[in-house]
Formats: sequence, C-alpha cells, structure tokens
Amino acid sequence: MPTEAGRTGPAGPALGALLLCRAVPGAVAPVAHLLREPMQLIRAGDEWSVLVPEGGPWRYGGEPVDRVVTGWATALAVGAPWPVLALWWDADHAGFLLASGFRRPVGFVWLASGVPAGEDEAMRTFAARVGLDPVLDVQALDQLAKPDSAADARTRLRGLLAVLARVGVSLPPELAPGEPADRLRKAAALRPDSLPVAWPGRREAVGDGDTADLSRLGPWMPWTGGPRAHALALAQVAAGVSLLARGLRRRSGGWVVAGGLLLANGTLSLAYGLTYPRD
Repeated sequence: MPTEAGRTGPAGPALGALLLCRAVPGAVAPVAHLLREPMQLIRAGDEWSVLVPEGGPWRYGGEPVDRVVTGWATALAVGAPWPVLALWWDADHAGFLLASGFRRPVGFVWLASGVPAGEDEAMRTFAARVGLDPVLDVQALDQLAKPDSAADARTRLRGLLAVLARVGVSLPPELAPGEPADRLRKAAALRPDSLPVAWPGRREAVGDGDTADLSRLGPWMPWTGGPRAHALALAQVAAGVSLLARGLRRRSGGWVVAGGLLLANGTLSLAYGLTYPRD
C-alpha cells in the first residue's frame, strides 16, 4: 500500500487520471492522437485499452484534472464507436466519468476521505451502460456509494475496478489509481505492449501512398477522405458547437475542451476534404 508520502510528488499531492477505452489499442491509437496529449497506450483486458496521459494541463497549466479528463473522454467517445471511462484523482477528490457517443456522460465523485458526493442513480445508469449485472454488480456499486470510514477515495476507485473485472477490465498492478501522472506514464512505458501516442502531424502519421496505414487509421482521420469521413466531420462540427455552447453557459472547462477538440477536428477534416478531394 503506497504511503501518503509515496503519493506526493515534487509539486504536492498526486494528481492523475486514466482513460479506459472499450476497444483494442489498434482502434484507440488513431483517435487518441486527436487529443494532442503525450500518452502511453496499453491493453487493459481482452476488449479494453488504457491511455495513461502525461498530465500537462493539470501539472503545468493549473487546470482541474476532472474538467480536463471530462473533455478528453467526451471527445474520444463522440469521435469513436466505443465508450470511454475516465478515472481521475486530486488532493481533495476522486471520481469517474463514462462517456458514450452523444449520450450525456455519467459519473460519480468521492471526497478524499471516501465520503460519497454523487447520486446513487448515477451508479445504476453506469452499470446499465457498461453491461454489468443489474442485481449482483449493482449491489457492489451501491456499496461504493455508501459511507465507509475505512475506505478513502482511492480505495473506492480500486473497488470500482474490481467490479469492472466482470466486463473484462484488467489493469496492470503498477497502474493503480492514486499515483502521480508522471509515475504512471513511466510505468506504462515499461510495459512490452506499450505504444506512445502523440500528435504527429499528417506527414509523420501517413506516408505518401501508404494505403495500408490509411486503412488502419480509419475513417475518422481528416486525410482518409470519402463520404464516411465527411459525414463524421459534419457530426463533429455540430457536436463541437453544442458542447462549446454548453461549456460557456455553465463555465465548465471540460465541456469547452471537448467542444473545441471536436470543432477543430471536424473543421480540419472538412477543409482537408475540400483541399485534397479523393479521386
């Protein structure tokens, strides 16, 4: 069990996050590039992958970690056909958020001491969307939403992961929630299946005439062209405008980030399609 000192980095208490995607790494990597955040990508079960971010926005930019990962998870889930589960923690809170397509995200928060600060109904909605057992698994989740003086917030996240093992989630032990972001990323980078993710730009991402790479990257990238890419670009622009408006209205940095990412990528896709039309 890590001590409190072990959870504290040079700048203070540990801040961190993990992004669990219900897809294999090969499907996650192309979409994760859109976040433009250095990350490590590894398997987290047969049908799951985990993105371990460097955490620049909260480590150097002073942005709240929960708002940042809310934006990331929403942007990833809207731009791909699989759900994204964000786990996050800071000095005062910890929690999770599930984003799935254009549905409203659902999540739960605990104070650092483990005191629940969310609604029980959120747990049930979460269980239904992930595909957990509506009786046994929901009972386990309900326990996480009740007061427990022996369980702090990070213990609650570990309990959540134990329940998610029923749907195939299997995180390596060195990626335990509660550790600092830089420590987690270094641990992930040492895994033999680890894949670094960063925004490479078009030239580095796809070589000239490399049709195999185009096929692997999938229809959501701007340089793939075709009607599917065009349709997705329009959907991203529409979703981006909606999320930006919601974020500005609620003064939520997470929604603003998500809306900005979707709007920028959708606009880029449309502009690229007009500049370089497919034959």
